[in-house]
Amino acid sequence: MASTLRTPPRFVPTLTTVLETPAEPASPEPQAAQPPAPDPASSMALPPAAQLSQAEIVSLEEQLLHRVLQRVDLSLEERLSDTVSAAVQHQLDAMVPRLRNEIEAVLRALVIEAMAAELSENTGSTPASGA
Repeated sequence: MASTLRTPPRFVPTLTTVLETPAEPASPEPQAAQPPAPDPASSMALPPAAQLSQAEIVSLEEQLLHRVLQRVDLSLEERLSDTVSAAVQHQLDAMVPRLRNEIEAVLRALVIEAMAAELSENTGSTPASGA
């Protein structure tokens, strides 16, 4: 009969050490009313057979959600900034030729109007430099 255990692929993280939680505190200190929040760096894997209360499950879920959101938040701002910058640059690149054409058309119309007004005022009149 073939073994049901098999080696996972290289890229799959595997648990190499299982830490057992002590049943009782090592020192005879009195128990606090509220246990301190666990440090994520000191987190350990629970044995598969561990029975958790509903409150412990909710607490673990909240801790996991908090850690995941922290990781997302770290890279979200940078990636969002890069994405928005790229989108704005793309829009600017598309707008520049249109803006140049619009500005050229407006300037051309203004120069034509100014030349026409100047020519119509000066046609047949004497220079203004004489007394």
